[in-house]
Amino acid sequence: MFAPGEDANRRVLRARDAMDANCRQPLPVAELASIAAMSQAHFIRTFKDTFGETPHRYLQRRRVERAMYLLRTTDRSVTDVCMEVGWSSLGTFSRTFTDVVGVSPREFRHGSAGAADIARPDARAMVPSCFVQRWTRPTSARGEARRSSSFGEEQDAGRPVRSPA
Repeated sequence: MFAPGEDANRRVLRARDAMDANCRQPLPVAELASIAAMSQAHFIRTFKDTFGETPHRYLQRRRVERAMYLLRTTDRSVTDVCMEVGWSSLGTFSRTFTDVVGVSPREFRHGSAGAADIARPDARAMVPSCFVQRWTRPTSARGEARRSSSFGEEQDAGRPVRSPA
């Protein structure tokens, strides 16, 4: 039916879809591993090999992406945005946001984020939304290069993306 690697990718994709659908709730690794029908350790390894980051970091990044959107498009307080995207601690949210984006949520809202300038409503009127989303997608603020995804989403310089088969 499916090649072994393809089957594992499909199961990890199911877990990632569950993370995307429920990113506001706490998602224990045990629950995600059961969705993927893998042990916890194997799930974490496979997820990292497939998407280039751990499930925990992926969930954090998705929450930060949602927070970036809310900070750009609403005038809700940073605390409200923090709670909306699934954090229960403003301090943890601010620290993680700063780690992922490179500036604090408040600085991001006020336009100190460089790439966020393209996200202003007046600047993005003529730009397709898929480009705005890609340009404003956070990467590690610590300068860490992302590992290649087996789905071809990201690629390190000089390192080819491996095929999913």
